[in-house]
Amino acid sequence: MSDSSSFDAFYQQLAASQQQLWQQWIDAAAGTTDGRSAAENSPQNNTLTADWPALQAQWLQDQMTLWATYLRGAPAEPLIEPEAGDRRFAAPEWNAAPFSFIKQNYLLTARLLNTLASANGSGDAAARSRQAYFTRQLTDALSPANFAFSNPEVLKLAAETEGASLQAGMQKLADDVRKGTITMTDESAFEVGRNLATTEGAVVFENDVFQLLQYQPLMSKVSEVPLLIVPPCVNKFYIMDLQPSNSMVRWCVAQGQTVFLVSWRSIPAELGHLQWDDYVEDGIIKAAEVVRAISKKPKLNVLSFCIGGVLVATAIPVLQARGHDWIASLTLMAAMLDHADPGDIQHFIDWNLVGQREAQLAAGAGGIVSGKELSRTFASLRANDLVWHYVVHNYLKGKTPPPFDLLYWNNDGADLAMPMHTFFLKNMYLQNNLTHPGSFEICGVPIDLREIKVPTYIFAAREDHIVPWQTAWQSTQLLGGATRFVLGASGHIAGTINPPAANKRSYWTRDTAVDDVQQWLDGAQQHAGSWWSDWMAWLQPFTGKTVAARKTLGNADFKPIEPAPGRYVKAKAA
Repeated sequence: MSDSSSFDAFYQQLAASQQQLWQQWIDAAAGTTDGRSAAENSPQNNTLTADWPALQAQWLQDQMTLWATYLRGAPAEPLIEPEAGDRRFAAPEWNAAPFSFIKQNYLLTARLLNTLASANGSGDAAARSRQAYFTRQLTDALSPANFAFSNPEVLKLAAETEGASLQAGMQKLADDVRKGTITMTDESAFEVGRNLATTEGAVVFENDVFQLLQYQPLMSKVSEVPLLIVPPCVNKFYIMDLQPSNSMVRWCVAQGQTVFLVSWRSIPAELGHLQWDDYVEDGIIKAAEVVRAISKKPKLNVLSFCIGGVLVATAIPVLQARGHDWIASLTLMAAMLDHADPGDIQHFIDWNLVGQREAQLAAGAGGIVSGKELSRTFASLRANDLVWHYVVHNYLKGKTPPPFDLLYWNNDGADLAMPMHTFFLKNMYLQNNLTHPGSFEICGVPIDLREIKVPTYIFAAREDHIVPWQTAWQSTQLLGGATRFVLGASGHIAGTINPPAANKRSYWTRDTAVDDVQQWLDGAQQHAGSWWSDWMAWLQPFTGKTVAARKTLGNADFKPIEPAPGRYVKAKAA
């Protein structure tokens, strides 16, 4: 047999083996359990068979070209480049042999696997999406940048430091294993109450679920209608009050708003029985009641963020059913009411998880959902940026990440009561019950979002990986009152916490209402800078008259308990 025919036979055998292995991966990822292939389970959608030969042929051709270039040792134009924004291979060392070969081989193979996972037509849409997501997770994890002996930056630094970088990295790994989280910032640089969450104020009420903070006015004249801020309960509130330069709380106070804020408690084990109803009744409704009592005003404006918006949206119908017309306006900031398309987070939520939890709760076990566990889940949604980057930087290079207030907050999670969180996953993510009026009750009241008639400002971030902006827009179709939808640049946090003084990013608005998300985007106008100014202009008609600022916080019934930011925000997740 000639060398040429042997070479061809080798690649034919390799191709057949690869196709068999890939089909096995497809079957497993699609959940095939009856002995048939995924294609047989869905013959009308068998795009794997249709796409495989061309994709395989292109990959084999690229491999032969890559090997030939490498064996010749001659410089050549790369066959493939990392995607825009991919920082893993930015160092010049990746452009020299043999690491250029390793990089390109990986990128070609990852592209093949991810393309096949996305193109495969077997299974339903949810199964295909899950398969594509976890294939991407696998290819990200297997990047040569994540391993010491295939990362030229790591090898170079180890040589320069005579191994000290690797030794330091192993110590950092051991420290993080004990801590239970990956260190993303220099944690010694921050302390809540010292240089985070420093806006002056006091705790004026507390119960088992939350502390209510009232902030000291910065202006001699303020708006008479108070503003209640409801942050997400899965994180600490100080994402709204980081440092003075990027604090939304301080900015609102400086705009003459009378600001109150809910500081959710990181739930201890003895309160692991708390339900969603408790967060609504003893959280949202109680906070509104105290704000009204202190301000002596019948109504308040509410600014809510993420799951805080879902809690408020389920509390307002309860208030209305009781005859309490307390809410002057509502702001939903990166919040999701329609969960039909919740993004990649859906791949971590299924009936098996909910069923296991419900069985545990039925046995009277109760319990908490660890804030550290939730933080790890959210980090995995952007694994290259929030997991593998720090594996390389901290453990392989032995470096300490620089101070970054946002990432310090990102690692400072809060524990949730398991009954509350399980209710949320089941009713919102799995059953999407907020889009089905009257399908469930909160505090004995059937929930119908069409009954929420208050003016509502809805903000979403264009690159949000937790609340896809198209999904957030759907709230305009669910609520019964007038809405204004605004789209900001960047992601869930950077797009939301964007102070005007920084003059960064941009946002999009459209003044005429439409009933199609793409139509909204096509007719939207882009503006430079922060969306906060647009929101404050929208809020003004609901803030009432300008009055003299109060000199004291709280009142005779609700006296200050301790200075802001209070105790609850300082408690660490279990």
